[in-house]
Amino acid sequence: MGLMYFFRRKSPWILHFNTGGCNGCDIEVVAALTPRYDVERLGIVRKGSPRHADILLVTGPITRQSRDRFLRIYEQTPEPKVVVAVGNCPTSNCVFNGCYNVVGPLDKHVPVDVYVPGCPPIPEAIIDGVLKALPRLGR
Repeated sequence: MGLMYFFRRKSPWILHFNTGGCNGCDIEVVAALTPRYDVERLGIVRKGSPRHADILLVTGPITRQSRDRFLRIYEQTPEPKVVVAVGNCPTSNCVFNGCYNVVGPLDKHVPVDVYVPGCPPIPEAIIDGVLKALPRLGR
């Protein structure tokens, strides 16, 4: 394993992307990034560009409007990239299942490495999901 992968595991940079949900999971992701949980002590830093991100935190079901944009962001993320599905919507479309604009769960479009279940999941579960994704950065 190269030195670059070692440092990526010690200080993962995350990109949060909502693909069109109810924003319940987004509120919990933002809560997990606040000083109360202090994820920066673990090296987790939120970035605004996919070119700097190591981990993609995805919330919401994949909609027609967001699919192409999300795939572009996924392609722009450098290898090795890790995808964390936060909440039930990226896993099973949850309450949005059967809607005219929902085009399927997240794993139908990109490989998902870690699932964080819940509607919405608590911040501790989101942090645990990010920590479970860290060993996958060194593959």
